[in-house]
Amino acid sequence: MKRMTAVLLSAVMACSLMACGGKSEPEAPSVTEEVPAAETEAQESDAEAKDSYTFGYIAYDMTDIWNEYSAKAFEYAATQADVNVETVVLDSKNSLEDSVTAMESLIQQGVDGISIFPISTEQGAQLVKMANEAGIPVTVENFKMDVADPGDYIASVACEYDQIGYEAIKYISEVHPGAKVFFCAGQQGAGVYEKYQEGVDRAIEEFGDKVEIAATLHGDWLTDKAYNVTTDLIASGEEFDYVFANNGMMAQGCYQALQDAGMENIPIVSTGGSPDDYKMLQDGIEAANMTAPVSIQGVQTFQNLYDAVVEGKTPEQFISLPIIPVSADKLDEFIAWDDYEAAYEFVSGK
Repeated sequence: MKRMTAVLLSAVMACSLMACGGKSEPEAPSVTEEVPAAETEAQESDAEAKDSYTFGYIAYDMTDIWNEYSAKAFEYAATQADVNVETVVLDSKNSLEDSVTAMESLIQQGVDGISIFPISTEQGAQLVKMANEAGIPVTVENFKMDVADPGDYIASVACEYDQIGYEAIKYISEVHPGAKVFFCAGQQGAGVYEKYQEGVDRAIEEFGDKVEIAATLHGDWLTDKAYNVTTDLIASGEEFDYVFANNGMMAQGCYQALQDAGMENIPIVSTGGSPDDYKMLQDGIEAANMTAPVSIQGVQTFQNLYDAVVEGKTPEQFISLPIIPVSADKLDEFIAWDDYEAAYEFVSGK
């Protein structure tokens, strides 16, 4: 992790010099000469252009693989900028107190801009307002800041779980019309599964003539639990010919249960696009994955900050992390979480 000292350049201003002339003869009328525009421009001195910036990054928890890859993508994007941008990455370690301390540190260092990966929207709003009071531009990732008073932030970029659920069912309807899908869902109650379900429901409304949900059982994001509920479903005699597993760990459990029952030919679609998902695509455990490359999220949050601070542009208030369906036979379309170069090319078009 790079920890760089903030670099501050003072703008050097020079006073404009005005040339005046006139005759001393009292009889002559007072004459004001018009200074040509070109001469005026030559006399004026512009502020020295800033050629170096320092951006801070406050992580929610660098032991979390999603956050780790996003932070590294942020740092990579800084190395590709047209001007020199140093980065200071600080880890909150999933602590509200440490996140406030990190913001205070970046403010003291006088950084030019800050990107935050909040623990929650409420905590994110607190950090945003601290940056506002210090007059430092701030951008947000991993959350759509849908709180009553989020503070003044440049933009936010985040994964929309309902969109992933929608894309998964849409994909199945296209590659396997008439499919009967077992939805091995995540844990109820935390809000994440519920967002996925919204997208699944929306897709069924739209593509219900091509796909149906045969069963929805909760694997609670765990391999063992997914194995058990899949085994129970098979034993019940309920017919299904496709599986939508809510994450990679559950995809593993579903596959093991199908394999034990001699039904491993039933394809599994999962989500995320993690390094483990890539391996499962290679090994034939997953037929496809609705990838949401967090490397793109890290690059995009840097780009939002760079565009506002350096380029003076106004990014969109919310940017949804793209969902890129990748099938096992088209792995060249996969953007890995650690493929920062591919993520940068996707965002910047360079």
